[in-house]
Order: sequence, then C-alpha cells, then structure tokens
Amino acid sequence: MTIDWWLLLGFAGQLLFSARFLVQWLVSEKAKQSIVPTAFWYLSIGGSSLLLVYAIYRKDPVFILGQSAGFIIYLRNLQLIKKHEARN
Repeated sequence: MTIDWWLLLGFAGQLLFSARFLVQWLVSEKAKQSIVPTAFWYLSIGGSSLLLVYAIYRKDPVFILGQSAGFIIYLRNLQLIKKHEARN
C-alpha cells in the first residue's frame, strides 16, 4: 500500500483549518462572550497555506481562488492585531 502524501497534506490542512473553530469556541465559552483569539488567525493561515498548496497540486481553480482570498484576509487580520498591540 502506498501513501498518498498529497492527500495527507490536504487532510492536515483541513484539520488545522477546522481546529480554529474549536479554539474559538473554547475561548468564547471560557470568557462567556464571543471572542476571536489570535490563535484562530494563525490556524487559519496554517490551514489555508496547506490547502492552497494542495489545491494548486490538484489544479482546482475554485479551490485556489477561495483559499487565496481567505489567506489574504487572515494575513491582514494578523497585521491589524500586531499593529494594535504595538500601539498599546
């Protein structure tokens, strides 16, 4: 039996991407309010990066476009967080 490393990469990306919702939910439950922690954005970047590489390998234009747009948004949110932290 051979291992399909590309498929494993795709699943790893999806796992990271999905984990961000678990982290957001746990942090929100602890705070008793809806919160989007910085870890959410790092997991978004990590998952999106792996999924984008996988989408490029699969030559799937819909998947590539979706992950590219998301990646830019996640990166921008991290930039805004860093800028806010630097001011405070």
